[in-house]
Amino acid sequence: MAIVFLCFSNVTQGQSQKINWISFEQLDDSLSIKPKKVFITFYADWCVYCKKMDRTGFQDSEVISLINESYYAVKMDAESTEEIAFEGKIFKNLEVGKKRRPNHQLALLLASRKNVPFTLPATIILDENFNVTSRYFEYLSPQKLQEILREE
Repeated sequence: MAIVFLCFSNVTQGQSQKINWISFEQLDDSLSIKPKKVFITFYADWCVYCKKMDRTGFQDSEVISLINESYYAVKMDAESTEEIAFEGKIFKNLEVGKKRRPNHQLALLLASRKNVPFTLPATIILDENFNVTSRYFEYLSPQKLQEILREE
């Protein structure tokens, strides 16, 4: 009976394990209390590869453990219309009503490349001082995410 309970509890723990996503506002507070590396992923509802990362990479137990142990994790809709207070500034989506797929200022600030249109999914890794160390503009498999998270 005890063996069955232990097996069941391990299964349910694995199923309930999730990435501890926080907002940019929470990130601002957290960084002021305890500096830590930051993992940011930008997505949009229409982005097929963003959804695939949600189903695969962000459900992988090793990826979840690596992110939760070593990073503050932020997941943001790149087309959000909300105002976001971060580092004493207010960021908005200034493209609403001007573009078919309007991008938020924070997404453009952190995930833009010179002379390349903004693309999703976009994953940004920052060090403890909030300096960008890596940017990825592609679908990241669970294996690739594990590799990236271990190298940072």
